[in-house]
This record gives sequence, structure tokens and C-alpha cells, in this order.
Amino acid sequence: MLSRLLHIPQDAKQSAFIFGPRGTGKTAWLKQHFADACYIDLLYTETYTDLLANPSRLEKRIPPGTEQWVIIDEIQKIPELLNEVHRLIEHKGYRFLLTGSSARRLRRSGVNLLAGRALSYHMHPFIQQELGTQFTLEKALHAGLLPQAYLMDDFKHYLTSYVATYLREEVLQEGLLRQIGDFTRFLETASFSQGGVLNFSAIAREVGIDRKVVSEYFSIVYDLLIGFSLPPFTKRAKRRLVQHEKFYFFDVGVFRTLRPMGPLDSAAEAEGPGIETLFLQHLRAINDYYRLGFTLYYWRTATTHLEVDFVAYGEKGLYAFEIKRKRKYERSDLKGLRAFEAEYPIAKLFLLYGGEEILYEGNITVMPIGIALTQLPEILDKPQLGT
Repeated sequence: MLSRLLHIPQDAKQSAFIFGPRGTGKTAWLKQHFADACYIDLLYTETYTDLLANPSRLEKRIPPGTEQWVIIDEIQKIPELLNEVHRLIEHKGYRFLLTGSSARRLRRSGVNLLAGRALSYHMHPFIQQELGTQFTLEKALHAGLLPQAYLMDDFKHYLTSYVATYLREEVLQEGLLRQIGDFTRFLETASFSQGGVLNFSAIAREVGIDRKVVSEYFSIVYDLLIGFSLPPFTKRAKRRLVQHEKFYFFDVGVFRTLRPMGPLDSAAEAEGPGIETLFLQHLRAINDYYRLGFTLYYWRTATTHLEVDFVAYGEKGLYAFEIKRKRKYERSDLKGLRAFEAEYPIAKLFLLYGGEEILYEGNITVMPIGIALTQLPEILDKPQLGT
């Protein structure tokens, strides 16, 4: 079994949430690393209905006086269980590992998130550091990095099923049955916004729904952890910048599955957003797993439209990354980084491209995207896991 970078010590004293979209490997990781834990699976119908009827029955499923971890899988299915978990932490000293693929139902139910008594972790799709020699750039760009998709030959069938079942099932659970057709069209339309600045009005016109509904649909996508937005980097800005957020689905394979393809659609149009998504998946995962503390942004001027795809800002420094799929870069590809450097001379600057050589353009490091993915933890000055 491949080793994942998520790290929770066996002897940790504090309970923990592990959030991540379905299919990222949360359950498999827990069963591997906490094999002796008391395991409660809310996807099992009998367990679900029993605890839904009476959350206080949770205690009867835990061996008295246990010192082992207690795992509750998909805790968002019965948010009311968190009150019982809270009680058992306080009065019994039990340690819980709680997985979830939706933060939305927890927040909407008004339950407490254990009032600081549980740490939060995130499980991401695979990254190069976990796959090692099994990683290939081309496979990742088409299959994405959800474990089952990447490790199987017929990844298109899996991803189609993933979109058709998981996404729609989760939406149905959110009470959107009457609008499921609208939401399906919205997901397809949103795929054309991958890596782009969001325009709710344009999406509303394309789907044929109200702008407020589009805003609500994006909130659902964010809460289900299947998409996220990047804010613009505006700290100490000296020029007028774009103020709207950019949007990304969480995995390049899911994005390419949602994006319609036919005789009038060009596969090349998805290449740019695809390579950006793949890099951003790595950047987010490494930031979380190594607890680097960066906040992620993008940067774009409002008038001249100079842009940097990704900006990482935190105590460890300021990094700017521009991503190009093509094998040979041009001087014009450096304009955004040059402009960013003029504004922020302390920034470490990288142009990542599809070539094979590491080159230097002044303070800009030009690096093949494959090498950048491999070296990203070192680029970002990672600490040792567990420290």
C-alpha cells in the first residue's frame, strides 16, 4: 500500500477531524494506521438508522474504559452525534477520529465542533511524493489523482461514476432534489470557469437560473469540498488589482470529467487549466500536510491584466508561481512575474513549463513542471513531518 503524507501520531492526546472529499482515501488510511480502533461506519445502514434515532446509543458501541481510538466515519451524516462525542471526551476521556466529506451539514445543524477539543486535518488526492515512481505527469493530467482513478486503467469509467453518483448523491442529501437538473448544468458550466475569475452573472445566463442561485450552488461546492476559490493577493498593493476570486475544482480528473467534450470542444482548451489544477493540488496538499501555514492567492492587475497564477504568503515567505504547459517559454511569459517582482522584491519567483531544463532569468527560476512537483516541499522550505 502506498504511504500517505497525512500524519496523526498514535499517541496523540487530542481528538481530530479528518476532512476531505469522498474517494481521497480517508477510510483506507485510518484502517491502516489505526487498525485496533473502535470503528463506527455511518455508511452502514443499520448503524446509521440506530444512531440517527438516538445519538446517545453511541456510548454502547464503545468498549467501556477503552484506551483505543474511536473512529466515526462520515460524521456529517448525523451531526447531532458531536454533542455525544463532546460528552464522552469530557467525561470518559475517549479519543475520537472523525471523518467528513462535507462541512456544510455540520455548520447548518448548529452543532458545536467540539469547542477546540479536536484538531482539524485534511486528506487530499495523491501527490507525486506519495506515488513516487508510479507518478507520471501525463497520467495525472488525464486521470487526476483520486486514488482509485489513478491506480486503475479504466479511470474514465470510474470518474464518470464518481461524478454521477457521489456528487449527485451529496446534492440530493442537501435537499436540492427539485433543482438537480439545474445543478448538473451548473457543474458543467462551472468547469469552463476552472482557473478563471468568477462571473456569477455570466454563469447564471448560461445555465438559465438566478444569480443568487449560482452563488448558493458555489457555496454547496465549497462546503462539499469538491471546489474552492482563490482570493486576489492585494497586500500593500500600489496599483489597481482585480478583486474577484478565481475558482478551481479540487482534482484535475474531476474537472476534465465535468467539462463537456465533443466535436466542437477542443481538448487543448482544457490543458492550461488542467496543468494549473495539478500544480495547485500539490501546493494545497503540501501546505496542509507539512503545516507550512501559507495562505494561497493569485495576482492580476486590473488595467494591464498582468497575472501570476499562484501566490503563497506566510511566515515562511512570499512565493509566486506562473504555470505554462508549452515546452518552450517566451520572454512575454515572464511579464507577470516581472511586474510582481517590481511590487514585491522579496518574492521568490518561479516559471514552471513543459520543457526539460532548469534555467534562470534574473531572479526568476524557470523549472520543468515535473521537477517542480517533485521538489515543491523543498522549494517551500518544509519542516519534518510530525514536528
